[in-house]
Amino acid sequence: MSEEIFGEDEIIVLTDEDGKEEKFIILCIIEYNGAQYYALLPEKQDDEDDGYVILRAEEEEGETMLVTVDDEDEFNEVAAEIDDYLNSEIDYDEGNDE
Repeated sequence: MSEEIFGEDEIIVLTDEDGKEEKFIILCIIEYNGAQYYALLPEKQDDEDDGYVILRAEEEEGETMLVTVDDEDEFNEVAAEIDDYLNSEIDYDEGNDE
């Protein structure tokens, strides 16, 4: 599995089915079971409890498209991998001067 983590300056703009554009912060990109998944945080969140969005990259006519993960088992497996990865990247000792 390969992973890539980004800072808050990595922004992606996605357009939904209705043509509405929304900006997302790329938290990380992981490869899992031969597919690439993006963990994206909406730049404007309605509620502080809103989590990140998981989308799968698919090639269509030579262009990379990000699609919703509809399969619940696939989504849960990828979410667990992303959570493990993001939690492993947190430096719990940072700023701790004891």
